[in-house]
Amino acid sequence: MSSTPTLHIVTGKGGTGKTTVAAALAMALAGRGQKVLLCEVEGRQGIAQLFDVAPLPYEERRIATGLGGGEVYALAIDPESALLEYLEMFYRLGRAGKALDRFGIIDFATTIAPGVRDVLLTGKVYEIARRQGAKNEAGPTYDAIIMDAPPTGRITRFLNVNSEVAGLAKVGPIRRQADSIMQLLRSDATRVHLVTVLEEMPVQETLDGVAELTGERLPVGHVIVNLVRPALVTAATATALDDDDFLDARLPELLAGARLDPSSADVLVAGGRGHLVRQALQQGQRELLEQADPPMAELPLLDASVDAGALLQLAEHLRSEGVA
Repeated sequence: MSSTPTLHIVTGKGGTGKTTVAAALAMALAGRGQKVLLCEVEGRQGIAQLFDVAPLPYEERRIATGLGGGEVYALAIDPESALLEYLEMFYRLGRAGKALDRFGIIDFATTIAPGVRDVLLTGKVYEIARRQGAKNEAGPTYDAIIMDAPPTGRITRFLNVNSEVAGLAKVGPIRRQADSIMQLLRSDATRVHLVTVLEEMPVQETLDGVAELTGERLPVGHVIVNLVRPALVTAATATALDDDDFLDARLPELLAGARLDPSSADVLVAGGRGHLVRQALQQGQRELLEQADPPMAELPLLDASVDAGALLQLAEHLRSEGVA
């Protein structure tokens, strides 16, 4: 193992499949024999649903084994549990901290101070990244940590914990914690991957996210284009769809020869032309992303729902595209 695990932070606009991509990335790295921690910070239990396991507690739990012999562990980080752990670690409050939780003070504190909430969530990841293995193990506990992070519109603020706590803590342990977290997040060990689909709003949000992350010196990894629709129409067919003489004369004849209803020609032509329009729009959004600096990777739209086999299929794509 290296001295510091690689930290992959996966963000994306809602509906782009960022949790699925984070899970597939974990399986890709486990497929290389790595021990991986996959964690979430939004309380949605999306990881548990993808891997068909019980809801994740605030503890690391093995949920899968990669084809290469690696292991995937998972953790659901919630700010209340993280704050209790923080109070015990730095102030030895123990039972007193749990008493505060019963009075609702923990929830109150993390609600009125969102910056502190983000420090607690990222701070737990920081603590795991620094943690060393058992005495008979050299190096950190994990080879890689993957965070299923908040959406692209909030990711820069979420990660830039220094500015978030600037008005709350000028000195002291919270400030020191924020400074240490930022050192990790801006280091060569970190990659922020942005998941998008080839539609106007997600692509624009991705481009804005890349610019904001770069402006805050946060390291952008890959732009991962998910749910890419394959081209179903060949170049010859596309040409034929523009040829009115062919459509009027030859297509009904061909359909009849294939024992299909010639009257279905209009429906087929409309469907084919609609597909070409969608492909053109998709290509236009792809070209916008290609103008940005980060490398791109593409994942196909799968025919079936996402299960263990689908995750392995996506994992293979991520390996071939150089993300894992």
